[in-house]
Amino acid sequence: MGLSCVFLKEGFLMKKHIVCIGDSNTHGYCADPADCADGGIRFNEEERWTCLLQKALGEGYLVTEEGLSGRTTVFPDPLHESMDALGVIYALLKSHEVVDLLVIMLGTNDVKERLGANAACIAIGMERLVRKAQSVDCWGDKAPNILIVCPPPILPLMEQAPCGQPMGKGCIEKSRELPGYLANTAKLVGARFIDAAGCEFNQVDGMHLTKKGHRQLAELLTKAARELVG
Repeated sequence: MGLSCVFLKEGFLMKKHIVCIGDSNTHGYCADPADCADGGIRFNEEERWTCLLQKALGEGYLVTEEGLSGRTTVFPDPLHESMDALGVIYALLKSHEVVDLLVIMLGTNDVKERLGANAACIAIGMERLVRKAQSVDCWGDKAPNILIVCPPPILPLMEQAPCGQPMGKGCIEKSRELPGYLANTAKLVGARFIDAAGCEFNQVDGMHLTKKGHRQLAELLTKAARELVG
């Protein structure tokens, strides 16, 4: 099987390939079944931001989603396997080459108390992850092109939700500090940066996008993708 192409009058042209690496908000986890058309635990292809991004960009683009619930930047989770993106990013990028744009939206799970990382350390983790991605031979004849997206801050109601206790203490404060640190990281590594703070989180667990939030994020990233990829 070859890579996806679009047909033009002069022949075939490779689609511009955008790979989106993230956690449950990239996978499309829905904490409120009433907010999801299928009433399940995952938003469908008409609702997820990755799919909405694909639809908005059109046939000349291929958007690949690589979302895993619980994923962190570089921090192994003692309760779950293979949660750190650093350990898998080489394989992911090589399996999807050629990559025209890599979108990384991580940080929410990094704030868990059991991982022991403050916002500054999470940003250093992002730096390490981005530098690893830049070193992977997946970019064809172009320079690495990476967009860091800072997730919206966790809402205070998370502490009263069933997921609050496993998340631990200090998560809300660290998530609020992340944008400034990640913006500096983006400058340091030569990546672009978007703060998704305006995208709506739900009122059930306070840390997952609503259907509206997925639409809002897709709108943000559509504009950015067109600027970064053309």
